[in-house]
Amino acid sequence: MKGVRRTLRNRKGINTILASLLMVVIVVVAAVMVYAWSTGLLSSLLVQNPVPKETLNPDSYSFPSAYNVTIYVRNTGSAALSLQAYYVKDNSGDSWQLQNWSPAGQPINPNAVLAVNVAIGSSAGQCGSSCQYTGTSGAFPSFVGGNSYVVTVVTTRNNQFNINIVK
Repeated sequence: MKGVRRTLRNRKGINTILASLLMVVIVVVAAVMVYAWSTGLLSSLLVQNPVPKETLNPDSYSFPSAYNVTIYVRNTGSAALSLQAYYVKDNSGDSWQLQNWSPAGQPINPNAVLAVNVAIGSSAGQCGSSCQYTGTSGAFPSFVGGNSYVVTVVTTRNNQFNINIVK
């Protein structure tokens, strides 16, 4: 009978030691996981699919006429992009828009530069009849010296890029 009692007592001691050891292992593993997550190690180990990104930046611009601005845009993203529309807004609230715009030389590959012509006005040689004007009534004005303009270019993926220009 004494041998059985001794064995039962020893089992209780072993269970307590195993439970404590198991708790220490769980805490150490949890601490390592928190450390790996907080330092970014965990996210770098997981496989991620790179998402192509569209980014468009102006290199320079010039005004060949009173109704046109030529903007040299560079695709600094990781995906080729195509232009679809543009909007021009001046500092007095007048705006022009041209939908279904497709400059020659599209698509623009990553790190490539494209010269795009942005026109305002309504007559031939200007923006044309497909250009929509919103603003003060009267004649369609031209690019005026000293004024600032915001040209918003929209890609076929519906990303918008603002380009600030001053004549």
